[in-house]
Order: sequence, then structure tokens, then C-alpha cells
Amino acid sequence: MSLNFFPAGKPKEIQRIYDYTIDAFSDSPDFNWNLEEIKKEVKEGWSLFGAKNDDDEIVAALFFMLEDGSLLTKNTGLKINHQGSGYNHQIKEFFEKKAKELGAKTIKHYCRIDNFRMYSLNESHGYRKTAKSKEDGQIVEWERKV
Repeated sequence: MSLNFFPAGKPKEIQRIYDYTIDAFSDSPDFNWNLEEIKKEVKEGWSLFGAKNDDDEIVAALFFMLEDGSLLTKNTGLKINHQGSGYNHQIKEFFEKKAKELGAKTIKHYCRIDNFRMYSLNESHGYRKTAKSKEDGQIVEWERKV
């Protein structure tokens, strides 16, 4: 199954992602999964995209922002019943395509320090863990050249 990505910048689109995924996505040290936090991220310059499968089910939310020649990226975890489906690889490919479209020189991806599935995924896509972290070391930065 392939993913279809759609922008969600308008209030109704943001609400759709929030409503559909409210029981699936957990909070992270740098982000609480609630409508106000999502709107705040968008207001601060993060682009929000939803990822839906062929059954029209939203399986993840993606955030990215171009800053100083780098595409900053982060995404929610997949719903548990979709792990192992290859969707995370498609999300990485989406970010890589966006980076090229926007002329970014690097991609910087942020994830929880204890998300070992994301560590493995990042390494398989050529990302290297940097020494930078946020939120008292709970969020780590991964980087790769475009």
C-alpha cells in the first residue's frame, strides 16, 4: 500500500488530522498532541501534512520547515497496526523529495531519544545522529545531506 500526502494548513484540515488521530499519537517532550499545540506549530512556521493510506485512513502527521538551508522534519509515530508496513520509508522519501523541491542542502530530523525504530530507519536512509539535542536531551537530531 502506498501513502498519499496532503497539506493541512487551514483550520478544517488541521481539525481533520487531529480528530482522526486523537487516540493514536502520543505526546513527546517537545510536543503535546492537542489541537492548540498543532495550531501553534503551524503558526511558528511548521508545514503540516497528513499521510493517508489507500483505505483513506490517516496513519501519521508530518511536520517540516525550511530553516537556514536545512529542512527540519518530525513526524508522529504510525498507528501500531501499520508498523512494519513500509510507511515510515515512504515518509522519509516524502521528506527527501520536499527537501529537493525547496532547495535544502541538508535534512535534519528530530525524534525521541528512546525511539529505536526511528534510529534504525534514519540510519537506513543515510542519516547520522548529531551531538545536538533538545528538551533536556530527550529529542535528538539526525542529519543527512540532500
